[in-house]
Amino acid sequence: MTPASGNEERVLVLAPRGRDADVIAGVVGRDGIACVPVPDLAVLLGQMRMGAAAAVIAEEALTGGDCRPLVAWLEGQEPWSDFPIVLLLSKRVGRIDPGLQALIAALGNVILLERPLSAETLASAAGSVLRARRRQYQARRVLAERQAATAQVAALNATLEAKVEQRTRALAQANDRLTSEVIEREKAQQAMLQYQKMESLGRLTGGVAHDFNNLLNVVQGSMELILAVSADETVRRRAQTAQAACVRGARLTTQLLAFARSQTLDLQPLAVQRMFESVTQLARPLLGAGIELIVTVGPGADYILGDASQMEMALLNLVINARDATLDNGRIVIRASRGKPPPGLRDDIGYVRIAVSDNGTGMSPEVAAKVFEPFFTTKGVGKGTGLGLSQVYGMTQQSGGAARIESLQGEGTTVEIWLPAADAGEARAPGEVVPQGAIAGSRLLVVEDDEFVRACMVDTLTALGCVVRQASNGDEAVRALAQDRPDLLLTDYLMPGMTGAELARSARDRYPDLPVIVATGYADMEAIQASIGEGMVLRKPFQMAELGAAVGKALSAGRSMLSQASSAPS
Repeated sequence: MTPASGNEERVLVLAPRGRDADVIAGVVGRDGIACVPVPDLAVLLGQMRMGAAAAVIAEEALTGGDCRPLVAWLEGQEPWSDFPIVLLLSKRVGRIDPGLQALIAALGNVILLERPLSAETLASAAGSVLRARRRQYQARRVLAERQAATAQVAALNATLEAKVEQRTRALAQANDRLTSEVIEREKAQQAMLQYQKMESLGRLTGGVAHDFNNLLNVVQGSMELILAVSADETVRRRAQTAQAACVRGARLTTQLLAFARSQTLDLQPLAVQRMFESVTQLARPLLGAGIELIVTVGPGADYILGDASQMEMALLNLVINARDATLDNGRIVIRASRGKPPPGLRDDIGYVRIAVSDNGTGMSPEVAAKVFEPFFTTKGVGKGTGLGLSQVYGMTQQSGGAARIESLQGEGTTVEIWLPAADAGEARAPGEVVPQGAIAGSRLLVVEDDEFVRACMVDTLTALGCVVRQASNGDEAVRALAQDRPDLLLTDYLMPGMTGAELARSARDRYPDLPVIVATGYADMEAIQASIGEGMVLRKPFQMAELGAAVGKALSAGRSMLSQASSAPS
């Protein structure tokens, strides 16, 4: 059953209706995945026997067909193999009928996707099953190596009586080598399991943050509008209380997104000494007189490539954690130095190690292994969110670095942040105000599928003096663009049917110089920015001033592009 090596990366597509198979193959193949459409179950099974990484099957292909040969083949797979199948279900009301449920159970390793679904969802599922299949191939190679080693030992044993003295030393060396390989393999497997667990947690927290940000955006925008129009002190006080809660909620989602590595980071050269001074000013009032804070910057560690606000937040969290772990007369050391990066980082660039150390109570190895997981905390109930270290982990990963922890019970803890070294540059202050251009009277098209979020954005922009049209999805927006060109397009990213990035491309095809802002609570930021080119990304939840500043900046950039185009020689 071992597949031919040339076919191992193929994804087979069985969708008998119309051009479904070609469309699915086109979507999956955009990421460089080889796709082979097949006409029926018999041909599918034949191609699977020749070798394939996975199969994408439409539900109607299984209805009425004889699936027993396929089930028998899947049940007869070798121990290393668990062939993955992406099953595209038709949209239905209620539960799946028992017959189909039994067939799905018999197929084994099945991912269910209900149609209609977006191209991104289908491509992501195909990528996931391909990665899973590649891990199975790795397991096959490991099994083959072990079988080969076992065969080698058996051959040696067959001639052992005649060559005992001659082979004793070679056999001992082979045994040592096998033992070392098994130990290294176990370490690699443990590291892979930990990585997979952190990746799964990242996807979960990112999805939660998306919905939470939409809710916060509605509440925060409504409170700002109330504060702008109400003179009643009681109403204003309560609105300010709700607004403060929104700020706390936004900080929480920021930490979630940082762990999920879905936060947009403003990576700039940061002066380490200046950053340490800022953190020290914030931290000293929180430490008290009984704890000593020492800050040092070693040679060659003057500048790092990072996000100023995220770094300050991360270091402040680490200092507060160190304070909680130390007793009276404790000591906290923040040190920056150049050094050889840990495994997993590039070896062709330099890195700066920023370490926060304390002489506190320390942690057991079991506890230290969990500290980067979201919501895990060693503090009492109500004394911590459990997101501080997970934010550090996500921020460093997204910045091209790494985070590590070393701790011994009774001796203290050191948390290391490894970030790329940068050339001399001026550190940027977090929260820098973006100048707002003139936006009153500008004609805007707002596209948002969430009714409450859309209403809040329209009310806010109207209060800022803009003339606003609105659409609930990409198709409505395309029709609105065909009727009249707005001064700016403001669209959500995750919408049913057409995404914000696809809408932006469609709008730019019609109006190449149209300014575009994509508002999102959670998404693949690299994909968005690659799609909209010179457009802007506005992270939810945003304040009224941030929305106005983003609109003003985008309009100013659009006017500048028009001016340059008109002044260019023909």
